[in-house]
Amino acid sequence: MYRLFKLYAFFTLIVIAVVAASGMLRSAQAELELSTVLAALPAGEVVPGGERYGAAAGTPLGAAVYRGDEIIGYAFLNTDVVSATGYSGKPIHVLIGMVVDGTIASAKLVKHSEPIVLIGIPERKIRGFIDGYIGKNVREFTEIAAAGDSPPDIISGATVTVMVIDDSILRASIKFARSRALAGLAAAAALGDANASRRGRAIDSAQAAGRDWLTLVGDGSVGRLHISVGDVSERFAAGGQQKAAARAESDDPKESFIDLYAALVSVPAIGRDVLGDAEYVLLAARLEDGQHAIAISANGHFSFKGSGYVRGGIFDRIQLVQGDESFRFKDRQHKRLGAVAAAHAQPFKEVALFLLPPGGAFDPALPWRLELLANRAVGALEKEFLLFELHYLLPEYYLQAAPVAVVQDAANAIAPEDAVPELWRRIWQDRLVDVCVLGAAIIVLTGIFFFQNWFTRRPRLATAVRIGFLIFTVAWIGGYMQAQLSVVNVLTFANAFISGFKWEYFLMDPLIFILWVSVATSLLFWGRGVYCGWLCPFGALQELLNRLAKLVRIPQYRLPWALHERLWPVKYLLFIGLFGISLYSLAFAEELAEIEPFKTVVILRFLHDWPFILYAGLLLAIGLFVERFFCRYICPLGGALAIPGKLRIFEWLRRHKECGSPCHRCAQECMVQAIHPEGHINPNECLYCLNCQQLYYDDHQCPAMIQRRLKRERRQAMASKNISVPRPANLSAAAAPEVMLKGPSE
Repeated sequence: MYRLFKLYAFFTLIVIAVVAASGMLRSAQAELELSTVLAALPAGEVVPGGERYGAAAGTPLGAAVYRGDEIIGYAFLNTDVVSATGYSGKPIHVLIGMVVDGTIASAKLVKHSEPIVLIGIPERKIRGFIDGYIGKNVREFTEIAAAGDSPPDIISGATVTVMVIDDSILRASIKFARSRALAGLAAAAALGDANASRRGRAIDSAQAAGRDWLTLVGDGSVGRLHISVGDVSERFAAGGQQKAAARAESDDPKESFIDLYAALVSVPAIGRDVLGDAEYVLLAARLEDGQHAIAISANGHFSFKGSGYVRGGIFDRIQLVQGDESFRFKDRQHKRLGAVAAAHAQPFKEVALFLLPPGGAFDPALPWRLELLANRAVGALEKEFLLFELHYLLPEYYLQAAPVAVVQDAANAIAPEDAVPELWRRIWQDRLVDVCVLGAAIIVLTGIFFFQNWFTRRPRLATAVRIGFLIFTVAWIGGYMQAQLSVVNVLTFANAFISGFKWEYFLMDPLIFILWVSVATSLLFWGRGVYCGWLCPFGALQELLNRLAKLVRIPQYRLPWALHERLWPVKYLLFIGLFGISLYSLAFAEELAEIEPFKTVVILRFLHDWPFILYAGLLLAIGLFVERFFCRYICPLGGALAIPGKLRIFEWLRRHKECGSPCHRCAQECMVQAIHPEGHINPNECLYCLNCQQLYYDDHQCPAMIQRRLKRERRQAMASKNISVPRPANLSAAAAPEVMLKGPSE
């Protein structure tokens, strides 16, 4: 089995390497060189009157089109200027020819991997859509980008493809025109606007959290867009789309078509209020330098996510726009959430977290808008579309003051770190009571283990303390504090070492940090059982439910040893698989890590999508019949902790020489079957419940101790017979006890 385990690990690493290499190869093949495209097209076909091309150069990349020695236009690929990833997950390449006055002279679909032909849409429709841009001036595009209220003419069945093409042509044209100062457009960085003073301002991480939902919405920390059913019908009617106007979602026009909320949760204070401390810590560990994230939640008839992303991986109903930049979200940038954590927040049908791409293209200090593409079906395969916008501007108090040159007396200067404590320090100060409670619990647990011989000799006390501690773990650690460790923490920690380790990320949640420190320490002494057996809320919940099941006489099942032993490696294989995937995509690994029901049960308290609730309920139900079923066979976190647990330096669990041969009492009573038939305890599977140690000292249940008790009682009985022997007259009273112990002389 050990050889099989090593072989699987080796092949897993090989597969990861191959996948990574093939991904890099595909990425390289997806790049299309401008010079290669232009070599196949006459200059006059790209820009009328053109005779030749100049060299492809500049940022963004483009080639001048000459008539004689005069530059009359430029040729460029949309993908060299902006992102244009389509439904297939690969770029849609469009060659754009632009006259120096900013007019689009040509737009040609060069290369794509869209599956539009496979679903019955002729490519000529897409090419015809692209031809619609010819003759338009880039100044019109700037007005469209600024207004943002006119969706393109969507081709039913190719929504994502059309929107990506429209967005990329529009933004690429604006950006390229600014870079070459065409049509009188200045470079974006030189534009003066009402928010110029905010450009590049940093987030003030010293702002404290603690605002409720109404305050967050009221002060603009959370943006809101409310659209009624009547609003949608009126917009369709005003645009002449009478069929769509007549197909309202409800007879009541005042009902919500969608009540949409968005917030920039990469701002620490907003993130902690909206996401909660635990979820924000996970987000902070995942974000790269300069990367940001937004949370979106909604109620109403219309879904901002839809279902298209399940098939194509792209959210076609929403995109974020800031200036000339637009950001469309993919499934790997998305994380489903169960609820908004802010106080007084209403329940939402949909809550999701979206990551913006790293690289600094997004400026959190500047205004941005979330565009929502709404639709109504007007036929079996036809829909009509409307574009709505949620505008967002981060409140000023979340931004650090603009740097001002101040002459200050050096003697009285205050260092920045003295003026404002680091965020993680403030968090620890704010949660001092919680830290003390958890610290006290861990100290008590440590005392139990260090004095386990004294503790387990008192079975009633040991049982009562264990049940009490499990209730504390479920109710306080899990239910109240939601401090549930996960394999995601292990993957994040490992990736942090690869990408750049920062202690601040892990200090942002005091309880999670304390639990990890206690786990790391206990692995050296007792293995994984300290956390898995005592401090894991989901594990404690399973055990308490199983105890109740036994009280109501629900039958218990023990798997045959041969099957049980072969199911052990499953959790190790799951962990290795998740770890390997995390090296390729941590976001994808986090999604797969929901094989752990911890998030559904402990963090979201069953406020999750129904498949996850069904899965978690099924595991708890199985646990009523097979004690700690999930812990035994599936838990990847347990597998992750068991591997370094091999480094433990002490063996604290005591065994009799009779254990396993002939006695099997402990093995029969071990709740997770961690004791082998031959009597030794497998520390990788042991949850350190100490039940076997209670039996070890119990002279009414342990056969070895029963034999010793019987021998002791026989000796005492024989000794007690000598009490009635008359004491010799010459024997002093002081010597009588010695005679009782030694028995009569012969």
